[in-house]
Amino acid sequence: MSGWDIADIPDLAGRTYIVTGANGGLGAVATRALVDAGARVIMACRNEVKAHAVANRMGERAQVRRLDLADLASVREFADSIDSVDVLINNAGVMAVPQRRTADGFEMQIGTNHLGHFALTGLLLDKVRERVVTVSSGAHSIGKIDLADLNWERRRYQRWAAYGQAKLANLMFAYELQRRLTAAGSSKLSVAAHPGYAATDLQSHTESAMDFLMSIGNRLFAQSAEMGALPTLFAATAEVQPGAYYGPTGLRGLRGHPGRSGCSSASRDEMTARRLWELSEQLTKVSFPFARK
Repeated sequence: MSGWDIADIPDLAGRTYIVTGANGGLGAVATRALVDAGARVIMACRNEVKAHAVANRMGERAQVRRLDLADLASVREFADSIDSVDVLINNAGVMAVPQRRTADGFEMQIGTNHLGHFALTGLLLDKVRERVVTVSSGAHSIGKIDLADLNWERRRYQRWAAYGQAKLANLMFAYELQRRLTAAGSSKLSVAAHPGYAATDLQSHTESAMDFLMSIGNRLFAQSAEMGALPTLFAATAEVQPGAYYGPTGLRGLRGHPGRSGCSSASRDEMTARRLWELSEQLTKVSFPFARK
C-alpha cells in the first residue's frame, strides 16, 4: 500500500462517482484520475463556470451540476437530480475564512464542510451503491466540538478553531456513519481521507496575511495536489477497511503515498459523535434512511 499511485486505480468503466468541489485543487485532480480510469464523474460545484472549464478538458464523462453546500435548498435540488451513484466523495471545503453565515444561518466552515455534506449524504444514501468518502484534515487534531455553540453564535469567532471543529466533525461523521451502516446490516462503506500538506488554492482564501505566508509554505514544503489527492482516490477506489482513515504515510502524515492514518482521541468519542449526529439532523432537517438497532 505504501507505494500506491494513480496507476493502481482499477478499471472504473461503467461506474459513477460524485465529487464535490471538483472545479479546482484536489477535487479536480481526483476527477481527472477517475475519468482517466473510465468512470463517469458528476462534478458537484458551486462555481459552474470554473467547473465547465475544467470538465471541458476531460471529455464527456465529466459532467457538471450545480451544488452550493452553503445552501440546503441547493443541496436538496442537487440530490433530487441524482438517480444512482457508486461512490460519493465529500471533498469540497473552505478553510479559515472570515466569519460568515451560510444561507441557512450556519457558521460558514461548519455549515459548508460538515452540515452541507451531512445533508447531502443523508439525501443520497439510498442512491449510493458502494461507499461514501469524506475528506477531513490533519487539522482535525486542533478541533473541539462545541455542541452548545456549534455555529459560533456566542463565542468569539476564531477562524482556525472553527476550521479545526469543522474537520473534526468531518472525521467523526465518517466514523459514525460506518457504525450506523454496520448496525443497520448495510454493506455500504464509509471511509475518511486527508491530503496531508498539499499545495492548492484552498490556502488562498483566508483573506488575511496567512494567504501570503501559506503561499510561501506551499512552494517550500507542500507536496503537489496530485500527491495530495492520492489518499482520497485510494479511499474511493481501492479495497479499504470499513470506517478507516487514510492519508499520506511520510513526514508525520504530511506527504507521501497513502496508507492508514492516525487520528485524535477526540475523533473516536462515540458519545459526542452521536450527539453531533443528532444535532446535525436537527439543524439540516435531514434524517438518514436507516434505523439504528
